[in-house]
Amino acid sequence: MSGTPDRPAPGGARVNGVELRELHSIEELKEVFRLFDDIWHPAPGSAPITVELMRALSHAGNYVAGAYRGDRLVGASVGFLAAPVGRVLHSHVTGAATGRGIGFALKLHQRAWALERGLERITWTYDPLVRRNAHFNLVKLGALPEEYLPSFYGPMADAINTGDESDRMLAVWRLSQPRVLAAVQGEPHRPPTPPQAVTALAERDGRPLTGPTDARTLLVAVPADIETLRRADPGAARAWRHALRDVLGALMREGARVTGFTGQGHYIVERTA
Repeated sequence: MSGTPDRPAPGGARVNGVELRELHSIEELKEVFRLFDDIWHPAPGSAPITVELMRALSHAGNYVAGAYRGDRLVGASVGFLAAPVGRVLHSHVTGAATGRGIGFALKLHQRAWALERGLERITWTYDPLVRRNAHFNLVKLGALPEEYLPSFYGPMADAINTGDESDRMLAVWRLSQPRVLAAVQGEPHRPPTPPQAVTALAERDGRPLTGPTDARTLLVAVPADIETLRRADPGAARAWRHALRDVLGALMREGARVTGFTGQGHYIVERTA
């Protein structure tokens, strides 16, 4: 990708053999719709976004972009300008083929797009139980969660989320902070686990086990693969959802801050007082 972390690239770019560009035409947006359908397999009427809405967002100057390998669309992202005006892009939905660096390439393009327009941060929501997403957002990108949102989308009818509640974490990517500048240059954000940290939520035999939550520094575990667990043991998956909400959600409501994510799958949480 042309440009540097402080000097954004133009609208079209190439990263690791992936071409990234903004999308505008109906045919391009239909490709995005089909890609998202292949990823989420939503029930009829439950698509994450429609072609018509993408067209309107694109025409109004919002972010709609695709990642291509040759002529094949392998990833896409849709976002819209958010409050406060002139400072924030909210990334509503991103889908990409896994394990090929496409998601990271899309985020670099999205960041360049935002910086080019004078924006300071990008926000998005993710399922806090999905370990690989937490690792990608907190470690690889240097974003941090700033709000726990219980049942944010209500019931969701798709192959990934059906049968679970839609708790989400609001991730905030502060585009010019040192940890983000390092992350986009390939230096992941891996703060050391404080030796005095106390485990507030652990895993035992596949199920959550709660511990004390009154220490200054806490570790909050998530399962290795919640999506597989939902299919294999729905009861255990629900127990994890409620345990994480009760522990991490409560800590964040009380003002505690998530400061990192460990290689063992724990959120690092710091009480501020």
